[in-house]
Amino acid sequence: MISASNLKVGYEDKVIIENLNLEINKGEVVSIIGPNGCGKSTLLKSLSRMIKPLSGEVFLEGKRIKDLKGKLIAQKVCLLSQHNNAPMDLTVEELVYFGRIPHKKWFETKTNNDKEIVDWAIENTGLSKYKNTPIGALSGGERQRAYIAQALCQKPDILLLDEPTTYLDISYQLELMELVREINEKFKITIVMVLHELNQASKYSDRLIIMKDGQIISDGRPNDVVNKDVIKKVYKIECDIDNDPQSNKPRIHPIKTIKAQRLVS
Repeated sequence: MISASNLKVGYEDKVIIENLNLEINKGEVVSIIGPNGCGKSTLLKSLSRMIKPLSGEVFLEGKRIKDLKGKLIAQKVCLLSQHNNAPMDLTVEELVYFGRIPHKKWFETKTNNDKEIVDWAIENTGLSKYKNTPIGALSGGERQRAYIAQALCQKPDILLLDEPTTYLDISYQLELMELVREINEKFKITIVMVLHELNQASKYSDRLIIMKDGQIISDGRPNDVVNKDVIKKVYKIECDIDNDPQSNKPRIHPIKTIKAQRLVS
């Protein structure tokens, strides 16, 4: 559905990602994990054409994304970035409506169909009672759901989420991850997200892409790629691993850093 071939991405003189190959399949929930600075968010932005690669290609449905019109990309791919700066006095309904813009002609007014889609997105993110509430009056978790409602309103085939649970309390984190799974299962939207919380990534994802230093270290189902050796190599920690009783997927219990272990000895 969306793929990268021999991708090299960087900023100014610094290369962040090099010779990366990746293919995301339709209907998957994929989490990209790895230490800070390994290229997770850079990869996500490259897949949405927010960042132009130094070399290599990104393909959307078999076509080079650099050859596609921006409006067409916006109709198919939605990137919800880590930092959203919408005016705090916008109501939830007004914010969500912005998701319709890729489907509108210049100066085209709102239609009944737009209103139906906006209401549908708000309802399916559990925000109906906040429809006329300014987003500045929402909690962090509610505001993040409002941005996801905006993304839903865009009716994308692929939803890219950059650290969607950052700064949220644990209850809102779990609520958001459950919403992401529900969106995937109900509407068959392919989801690729960058996460820091390893156990959430393992529990809620069909597939994990584990990165280090701009490279993919391991890629596959959580039960196939999460093990002590990989975690040690990528995160420099010792850990125990068991299975989450609810999902039957790996659950990581950090013990100590490798550096700390050397200092003790």
